[in-house]
Amino acid sequence: MTLEFSVLLRLFDERSVAFRAAVASAPSLDVRVPTCPEWTLFDLVQHLGGVHRFWAATVATGLADAPPGRDRAGGRPAVPREREALLAWSAESTKQLLSALREAGPDRGRWTWWGPSESPQTSGAVARHPLQEIAVHTYDAQITLGALQPLPEEAALDGVEEFLSTCCAWTTAWPHKPAAVDFHATEGRSWRLSLSADGARTTRLPTPGARRSRRRRGDE
Repeated sequence: MTLEFSVLLRLFDERSVAFRAAVASAPSLDVRVPTCPEWTLFDLVQHLGGVHRFWAATVATGLADAPPGRDRAGGRPAVPREREALLAWSAESTKQLLSALREAGPDRGRWTWWGPSESPQTSGAVARHPLQEIAVHTYDAQITLGALQPLPEEAALDGVEEFLSTCCAWTTAWPHKPAAVDFHATEGRSWRLSLSADGARTTRLPTPGARRSRRRRGDE
């Protein structure tokens, strides 16, 4: 189960604010981002703003067979280089996506770049994916300044699950012997990625406490 739609939007907004706070405190927009070595902070802001505007247009377009054209997604407008104007442009990009998602709600069908998988092609899934992108790039901006802050646990755990169910899940046959890979988070949550002729599927594993509880009930 993913996070509730309202929680996804709240975390997306909070991470976006944290991202802009990191950019605002940087000594220069031209500083290189260690975790994205070909990008400067300016490039990072430009990338995220463009992504948010693209998804805003995608959500507003509704169910479609292809992503919106550049005219609908805002084209490639000139992004301001001056810091205050750039941050305002970034905030407007966030606002556009949040507004589109709130108007659509979580269940409407939408175009997505991922095909049939465990992640539905809905506005709710669209809300989930940009949250994880802004969470990662907020980390990138903070590490550039040497001022890392903890990632909200609920966002981090959902990020693992979203990656496994969106980026790692597919319906084409696994061409090797069936296999399974288990992932364990220090916070106690675990997942299994199963690879077989049916493709790849992710399941959440019971927590150690839940397994012990079931064993005790079985012994009674």
